[in-house]
Amino acid sequence: MERVRNLLEQIQERLDHLNKAERKVAEVILHNPQQATRYSIAALAQAATVSEPTVNRFCRSFNVSGYPELKLQLAQSLASGAAYVSRAVSADDDPAAYTQKIFGSAIASLDTACQQIDPRQVSRAVDMMIQARQIHFFGLGASAPVAQDALHKFFRFNLPVSAHADVLMQRMLASVAHTGELFVIISYTGRTRELVEVARTARENGASVLGLTAAGSPLDEACSASVNIPLPEDTDIYMPMTSRIIQLTVLDVLATGMTLRRGSDFQPHLRKIKESLNASRYPLL
Repeated sequence: MERVRNLLEQIQERLDHLNKAERKVAEVILHNPQQATRYSIAALAQAATVSEPTVNRFCRSFNVSGYPELKLQLAQSLASGAAYVSRAVSADDDPAAYTQKIFGSAIASLDTACQQIDPRQVSRAVDMMIQARQIHFFGLGASAPVAQDALHKFFRFNLPVSAHADVLMQRMLASVAHTGELFVIISYTGRTRELVEVARTARENGASVLGLTAAGSPLDEACSASVNIPLPEDTDIYMPMTSRIIQLTVLDVLATGMTLRRGSDFQPHLRKIKESLNASRYPLL
């Protein structure tokens, strides 16, 4: 389900392809979008050290009729949760600045993911989980702790669940897979060769394979079905941050879907697990 990119996202995506003068305008806007909405065309041109005609050319390059419409679309972008699309941490940021940027980036990424994830894919994934006799969660690298978190969530559904971050164990389990088993393979980029091979092996042996991964990736194509997760973060350059948060949230969505499908008769089982922890905690004051 394709979502139209808002103006801030479009500017960020095309930043490296703009000419030198237009890039100056883009960088001023991306540095502080809120302030940019308050600039006059003269003030924006001065801040970017370019001419007013350059600002107008910048508007036309994004199919915006003029500067007033540019400001309107910037305001709409901010309202949609895109305030932190490009606010990368800088070397001179103080703790207040980089704290705000990291939290803001996570919020914006979750909002983007929420708008792009296809509910039909979620429904099919829940169907596969409900029908499975056993579920294996696989992840490598930054996705490994996400798979472990899935184990913590999904064992509560009264079916055998495992989580593995060792590729040799993943290969062995896939090689002896059976019909009725479900392999959930978590990979943000979907380009990890070992996981793609494991997905193919599991399917060849009759298991179903669900990918939590990028649309059109090698892993997506190797799986029986996928919940496609958008890629607002470049994990090839930076350490994964928002990607992991999105994966964890998608697993919460799937766990909630399973709970609702099980119905009210399943609630006592979940309550029993919760109450088993009471003796291990100090009472509330």
